[in-house]
Amino acid sequence: MSERSESKRLGAKQHKNSGRGTHKGDASWEGFTVDFKEVGKSFTLNKEVWAKATTDAIRNNDNPAIVVVLGDEGIKTRLAVIELSLLEMILDLLPPDSV
Repeated sequence: MSERSESKRLGAKQHKNSGRGTHKGDASWEGFTVDFKEVGKSFTLNKEVWAKATTDAIRNNDNPAIVVVLGDEGIKTRLAVIELSLLEMILDLLPPDSV
């Protein structure tokens, strides 16, 4: 996995230099600034990690998202971390009994 392949998989626009330029974060996708984390078995999410993702998203006028790809080889597990308020808004838009 690479940020490039994960961006392509999502249909996200990858940022040059992994966000070290004018566009912060690794990619932009559907109103989110995405930070990709590829890990073997675990990933530590703490206030500092989330604060960086949030700061990058604010600079891009987006919502923050962290995409965690778990697994060294073979099957990968992909998770997205977003704010609970955004998840609640998404669920409110779905038809009743669709989830």
